Amino acid sequence: MRPFKVLGIQQIAVGGLNKSKLANFWVDIMGLTKVNTFQSVSENVDEDILRIGKGPFSVEVDIMQPLDPDKKPKVHEPQLNHIGLWIDDLKSCVEWLTSQGVRFTPGGIRKGAAGYDVCFIHPKGNDEFPLCSEGVLVELVQAPEDVIKALS
Repeated sequence: MRPFKVLGIQQIAVGGLNKSKLANFWVDIMGLTKVNTFQSVSENVDEDILRIGKGPFSVEVDIMQPLDPDKKPKVHEPQLNHIGLWIDDLKSCVEWLTSQGVRFTPGGIRKGAAGYDVCFIHPKGNDEFPLCSEGVLVELVQAPEDVIKALS
């Protein structure tokens, strides 16, 4: 039996070579609210964190450009970079999925750009861990109590 629940969409991450063009569309045209920025040399990313909605029902939209377009990870390829899912018990989720043969990216559970514990399901399987998200990077995000309560 699965020891966790997927509660809802936490985020959608969109990449491009020019974050200002992404901001023009998502903020200026579509009206999303910019709530934060994040940069990481090791993750090769310069991102703005945007929000749709309010409270526990809000969804994050991350617009990202690479710090160096020639280095990996290439946060702009594919342009729909990843989706994030709220998880009610991330530690149990990762343990159970690993026991089922799901492949995760290196780095394990760690703090994400928005401050929540996160980890990523690899888009491609391998011999040791053949199960994967079949081409789409998936971020699993530990839901805070208000989100768990609202979405359960």
